[in-house]
Amino acid sequence: MATNSEIILSAQSHPGDSTIENVVGGKFKGDGYYGRSDGLHTAQFTYNGFTGTYVIEASLAVNPTDSDWFHVHSSVVENQTNSTIFNFTGNYVWIRAKLVNWTDGTLNSIVLNH
Repeated sequence: MATNSEIILSAQSHPGDSTIENVVGGKFKGDGYYGRSDGLHTAQFTYNGFTGTYVIEASLAVNPTDSDWFHVHSSVVENQTNSTIFNFTGNYVWIRAKLVNWTDGTLNSIVLNH
């Protein structure tokens, strides 16, 4: 079975002034797009001094609008430097990443494997 690995949210740095920032990444093809039956996805989050919430959302719509996205996973992080991995299963057509209530630090990347 073919696998894909791609950066779904690239390096983002907060300006460091404690303002609240929100970032929404683009849409990336999930297992459902390719008709794969296992639906297994893995996301790796790498960050430095990050304070905020990172979110993974998915859509089953072929051409999603803002209302078609739903929450799959999120984590609240407070001033941490780390790399974490999360597995989730679903035949999602599209996947996207978001940073919400982000007040400090750097997101190095969010990588999606499926």
